[in-house]
Amino acid sequence: MVAAVDIDGRAAQLGINWSEINLDSIQLPPGDDFGIASDDEAVYHEDQSEFDTGFGNIIVVDHLPVVTREKYEKLEGVVKKIYNQLGVIRENGLWMPVDPDTKKTLGYCLIEFNTAQEAQNAKEKTHGYKLDKSHIFDVNKFDDFDRLMNVKEEWEPPQARPYVPAENYQKWLTDEKARDQLVIRHGADTEVYWNDPRQKMPVPVHKRPYWTESYVQWSPLGTYLVTLHKQGAAVWGGADTFTRLMRYQHSMVKLVDFSPGEKYLVTYHSQEPSNPRDASKVEIKVFDVRTGRMMRDFKGSADEFSIGGPGGVAGASWPVFRWAGGNDDKYFAKLSKNTISVYETETFSLIDKKSIKVDNVVDICWSPTDSILSLFVPEQGGGNQPAKAALIQIPSKVELRQKNLFSVSDCKMYWQSSGEYLAVKVDRYTKTKKSTYSGFELFRIKERDIPIEVLELDNKNDKIIAFAWEPKGHRFAVIHGDQPRPDVSFYTMKTAQNTGRVSKLATLKAKQANALFWSPTGKYIILAGLKGFNGQLEFFNVDELETMATAEHFMATEILWDPTGRYVATAVTSVHEMDNGFTIWSFNGNLLYRTLKDHFFQLAWRPRPPSFLTAEKEEEIAKNLKKYSKKYEAEDQDVSLLLSEQDREKRKALKEEWEKWVMQWKSLHEEEKLARQNLRDGEVSDVEEDEYEAKEVEFEDVIDVTEEIVQESM
Repeated sequence: MVAAVDIDGRAAQLGINWSEINLDSIQLPPGDDFGIASDDEAVYHEDQSEFDTGFGNIIVVDHLPVVTREKYEKLEGVVKKIYNQLGVIRENGLWMPVDPDTKKTLGYCLIEFNTAQEAQNAKEKTHGYKLDKSHIFDVNKFDDFDRLMNVKEEWEPPQARPYVPAENYQKWLTDEKARDQLVIRHGADTEVYWNDPRQKMPVPVHKRPYWTESYVQWSPLGTYLVTLHKQGAAVWGGADTFTRLMRYQHSMVKLVDFSPGEKYLVTYHSQEPSNPRDASKVEIKVFDVRTGRMMRDFKGSADEFSIGGPGGVAGASWPVFRWAGGNDDKYFAKLSKNTISVYETETFSLIDKKSIKVDNVVDICWSPTDSILSLFVPEQGGGNQPAKAALIQIPSKVELRQKNLFSVSDCKMYWQSSGEYLAVKVDRYTKTKKSTYSGFELFRIKERDIPIEVLELDNKNDKIIAFAWEPKGHRFAVIHGDQPRPDVSFYTMKTAQNTGRVSKLATLKAKQANALFWSPTGKYIILAGLKGFNGQLEFFNVDELETMATAEHFMATEILWDPTGRYVATAVTSVHEMDNGFTIWSFNGNLLYRTLKDHFFQLAWRPRPPSFLTAEKEEEIAKNLKKYSKKYEAEDQDVSLLLSEQDREKRKALKEEWEKWVMQWKSLHEEEKLARQNLRDGEVSDVEEDEYEAKEVEFEDVIDVTEEIVQESM
């Protein structure tokens, strides 16, 4: 790195004036960094160094069969088939020595991978692998031999290291003001804030330019923040310091996804082919979040990963792998043509070593809480074989329930957050096949034999625009009808009179809404009009079936509830060029504050882990809320008084500053009085106001002249 003084000296020698050069206009040729390290080079410097030292990317596989020359190629092919699934073997990277006397193999081989991480993964996955009854692999890293051969003859006790307590990465949950954090990206900066409605502003926590090369993402329980870089992904944690905790090597990573319990991180990379007629190449890796160890990788064409989703980068659906509900992270599934591949995370292999065969399956969806997989199969054979929605228990693969569906054009599955209900929206053809109408098949998952109800709207020809379950509740909302003024209906899966039958609660007529956003705690919902409706907002109380407030955030592109359901953010991202930034509202629609940011790209609330309180305890707190609220009302009053006092102090300081400025100029004016008088040949220039004589002067002004001819009468 050349010192700044050397650069200035060299510029002076060449006659270059730095002030006349626009450095931002300089463009380097693509693919050449001229030895200039990228902003995130330090993040992965240690990872890169492991590729340049030692033989960490080579493993030794012992206890192979001893074979003759005739069977050499066959054995070599078997070994390559096993290890090609675990990493990329370099060209001529498999060496299986032969005894020069017997012309037979020696029962071991050396395999060289592209990276040390792939070699480590291959060692862990195949050590103890049973090729047959007589041959069980014994796998070691080549570096281990060198290390073991250099062990000292005399034992030396390890040096004790002083204990350094680790940071509590859940500390942010103990904020005494019970605030929540959010992360935003704008321009080159990524910033983390406390949401502080009492201060009517976001309070900065951590800011870093060029923290990521594309986007950032919180883990599902809020423990980690993941950033993306050329070399791979990194996770950060903490309440305010955001220390880097782990790095995951995956060159040019484009997408990431966490398992629900944060145990695993899935990374995605696609490479465009040199021939446009060829499919893109996709590589997906699954890492252990805490150790950074790659558990398994998947490779193939984009077509192999594009089934079962609306599409993503390079045509592959995302997420490619769907994780089973709950926080134990035991199973994940991938949808392929006519198959559902379900993997278990103990060995990262297929359950029972085979996929589930389901002809023509097009969509799968996990229960949010249980290892139950729902799937949809469209009609086949020109309508002779009906469509079906089914539930499969994992790992037994037993079909729990199935419903045949006729004249189906499309289907969409919606799980309720507690896993109690599954709604299947079914679009059916009319008898003439010229149009479609929609209805719902409602599965009661927790009840015996999983009963199914059919729900059709009052006007079954209404187009269904949006559907959403109430979180942790038994109600759902539907926007239906024709634009621009559709209706919004609320339904419940149980009433006081009948707990086992769906019934309608109310229909709101002619609303400017095309999206539904329930509070995370239920009860409240925002009926939003986005895109063509330009950000119309209606804050609605579903318990009372009444509107709490109506508002507008013009051109809003996103609506995001905080994890507690107390506040909601609306944002205008850089999709629009004007008024970029975000606004924070209370749950009942009071505008708390606005924050404008140019080139605003992203906002995301930091998730909270599930509460340890039981449902009974939460209900008890809700009943005694007034008792608890007195404490916070007093705190709010103190903050309000403090803010008022701060405003008074600020106004006082501004007044004092102004008076000081006026006195300064008056003093200067007096000091220069004699100089001004001399410049005017002794005339006094600073005449007091009462020395002037005021005179009134009258003057006439012709406003208009009109000529009129009057004819005399005879």
